[in-house]
Amino acid sequence: MAYYYGEFFPPAPRREAKGGIKAQSRRGGFGQSWWAQRWVEYLESLNIGGRFSRSKTYARQGQVLSIDIDQGAVTARVQGSYVEPYQIRIAIKTLDASDSQKLTQALLAQPVFMAQLLTGQMPDNIEDVFRDAELSLFPDGEDDLVTDCTCPDWANPCKHIGAVYLLLGEEFDRDPFLIFRLRGIEIAEILGWVGNLAGSGSETGEPEAPPASLSGQTFDLAPEPLPVDPDAYWGGACTDAREDTYGLPHIPPVPAVLPKRLGSFPFWRGQKPFIPALEEIYRQASPAGQEAFLGARQDPEQQGS
Repeated sequence: MAYYYGEFFPPAPRREAKGGIKAQSRRGGFGQSWWAQRWVEYLESLNIGGRFSRSKTYARQGQVLSIDIDQGAVTARVQGSYVEPYQIRIAIKTLDASDSQKLTQALLAQPVFMAQLLTGQMPDNIEDVFRDAELSLFPDGEDDLVTDCTCPDWANPCKHIGAVYLLLGEEFDRDPFLIFRLRGIEIAEILGWVGNLAGSGSETGEPEAPPASLSGQTFDLAPEPLPVDPDAYWGGACTDAREDTYGLPHIPPVPAVLPKRLGSFPFWRGQKPFIPALEEIYRQASPAGQEAFLGARQDPEQQGS
C-alpha cells in the first residue's frame, strides 16, 4: 500500500520499460568490490524497508532508462507506473580546494597507496587516508547526500532512487574511481599534485614549475608529418614485403582479448553481461572473418575455379 495525502492506495503496476539499464546481478547483493558494497551499505543504513527489495526489482528489470554522472551530481530517468518517466537527482557533497590539499598531503605520507592509485587500483585502506585528512570518501550523514524524485511517493529515498543507487554500486565495480568523481575529486589531478610535491622537495608544499628551456635554449619538438604515399612510407624496397605484412591469419585461442582489457561497458543494457556477450559474438564472427580474409587474398583464377 502507498500513502498519499492522508489516505492509503494500492500501488499501481509499473509500466514495462524498453532499452533500460539492467543490473548484472540477478540475485544476491549488488557490486563485488568492497567500495561498491560500501556504497550499497549506506543505502541499507537508511532503513527503507520493503522499498529496498522493490529497488532491486526495478534495477534488475531495466526500469532505469538513463543515468548521467557529473561531479557531485547524478541525474536519472526511471520508468514507473506513470506514462512519463520519473526524474531522479542525487546530489553528493563535494570536497573543496582546501580538502583536496589536505588529501594530497595525506597521500604524500602513504607512498604505497599512491603507487596503487597510479596503477589504477583502489587500495583496500584508502578510507584511512581520508580519515587522516579528516575527510570522508563515502557519504557520511544526511548532509552529504540529498536525493529527489518526481514520483508521488512521500518516502525519500523511494524505490526509484534506490534502483539508481544500486546500479551506481555496480558501476563502481567497473570504474573504481567513480566515487572520487562524485565527491568532486579528479584522481589524475590529485596524483599529479602529489608527484609534483614529492619531486620538488619544497618545504612550503608548493610544486615547482617545470623549466621552460634548457640552458636558455628552446626546442621545437613538432613531429614531422608522415608521408601520405604508401611507397614512400614503406621505403620503396619494402613494397613486396608489405603485401605479406599480416602473415597467416589465425583465430585467437581466447576470444575478445582487447575488449577484456578495456573492461565492461558503462551501464550495459544487454540481456547478458557485456564480456560474455562479446565472447559469443567473437566466437561466431572469427571463422567467418578468417574465411573472408583468406578468400580476398586468393587469385581471381582460384576464386573462379
